[in-house]
Amino acid sequence: MIATALSILARAITQALLDALAVRGAARVKSQLRERAVAALDAGGSELLARSSSARVATLLGQGLDALDGYIGRYLPQLILTAVATPLIVGVLLLADAATGITVILTLPIIPVFMVLIGLSTRAVQKKQWQQLGALAQGFLEVVQGLSTLMIFGRQHRQADRIAAVTDEYRRRTMAVLRLSFLSGFALELAASLSVALVAVSVGIRLIEGELLLGLGLFVLILVPEAYLPLRQVGAQFHAASEGLTAAEEVLELLEGAPASEAAASLQPAAPIGPSLPVSAETIAMSDRSTPVSASDADDAVPALTLRDLTVRRGDRVVVDRLSGSWMPGTVLAVTGPSGAGKTSLLGAVLGLVAHEGAVLLDGAAVPPAERLDRIAWAGQRPDLTGGPLDEVVALGAPTLDHDQVGRSLRWAGLDDVPRRTVLGPAGDGLSGGQAQRAALARAHYRAQQRDCRIVLLDEPTSALDAETERGVIAGFRALAAEGRLVVVVTHRRAVMAAADALLRLEPETRDAPASAAPAVAEARR
Repeated sequence: MIATALSILARAITQALLDALAVRGAARVKSQLRERAVAALDAGGSELLARSSSARVATLLGQGLDALDGYIGRYLPQLILTAVATPLIVGVLLLADAATGITVILTLPIIPVFMVLIGLSTRAVQKKQWQQLGALAQGFLEVVQGLSTLMIFGRQHRQADRIAAVTDEYRRRTMAVLRLSFLSGFALELAASLSVALVAVSVGIRLIEGELLLGLGLFVLILVPEAYLPLRQVGAQFHAASEGLTAAEEVLELLEGAPASEAAASLQPAAPIGPSLPVSAETIAMSDRSTPVSASDADDAVPALTLRDLTVRRGDRVVVDRLSGSWMPGTVLAVTGPSGAGKTSLLGAVLGLVAHEGAVLLDGAAVPPAERLDRIAWAGQRPDLTGGPLDEVVALGAPTLDHDQVGRSLRWAGLDDVPRRTVLGPAGDGLSGGQAQRAALARAHYRAQQRDCRIVLLDEPTSALDAETERGVIAGFRALAAEGRLVVVVTHRRAVMAAADALLRLEPETRDAPASAAPAVAEARR
């Protein structure tokens, strides 16, 4: 009696320790996968993010990886336990009663066969459910992002029906997964119960005929269900793990699509890098498909930015083709062109966020893509503000917060009318579109001052500003250039182009025209 109680206690303690170890292991694996996935997104830049929506990525790294608890925390430990315990139990049965051991060996394969057949169906249904969850997340995000536009055109109420339809489809797929899981559980339990019943009938008949002692018969009957239990548990845990497996496959695809290392080795310049090309006061020579590109008149000074045969591809399409040029510090360069001409891709390549061919030189030296962000101040098309006090939002990424410099940056961007004690909500909630854009400009200015960046890249910085505010911001560009910085501004606004020292016009490549029909043109103005 005491031995039985001790064995039960030991089993409970062992199971508790195994569960705790499994939970810790699952948390560690999920943390490592999330870190690698975020590093892959960071290394892959916008090119990798363009392959999947932000909603799908968020769902994948959140709910998707959380579902790995079932696989790592329950399925894998149970699989290992089955591989260890089942052969031991079968071996003990063979030694105790050879007939029972042989019966168990012959009936055990029935359960794995059912597991494989049902598992294949479960994976297919689970994959469709996961895809539907991604569609639901993406659809909801699109509605939230475009809600203001929908309200302007009176279409916001129609989106409720659309979201309801996608939600209902996800509900139906979830119920299909549950039905299959219950059916598979019933099938596995039925197979195990019939196998145990077959052994019990055999043992009972031999007990009646006196071929088997009562003590041995009871020992065998108690042990036989334990031989089937690990396999039954594996089948049950497999269904709990199937959602996590589907998410894990997408994470692995994400990691495979990223550059080979966090240093973004695939982004390294393909062209050999040597001394800076000689620059004329008026123009510099480009490749055979491009017309001249200008540079500021700077005698023997080192160009702040030099491009050599820079090529950027989006899939099979070339958006920037062999662009070359040098621009001196103290210059305001306006980059313009129609949509799709590669303006944002050009900035992404200079920043090291977009894979490219050719060479990018900063201050006459080649800088690895992973290190360019530390030497360049920039603001993207979207403000992408964080929540928190205004000063901390402007000083994002700075090792120390200089409140005086934040004030100067806010005045430079024309945002000194917003109280300094303002606390922004998520994604910069609390500011209008124009204010958010100026906050992003103030953040770029703060970074340029704090890190003494010689290059400032700005993508459509005045698109949400009125004419009067735009004039003040343009004066700020000129002030930055007067400090000895190169200010590169992607713009469609005539006022910005008129105030620039140089103009780089990019033209998209036409489908019917030969490559030479789509040049990048640079105009120099003094």
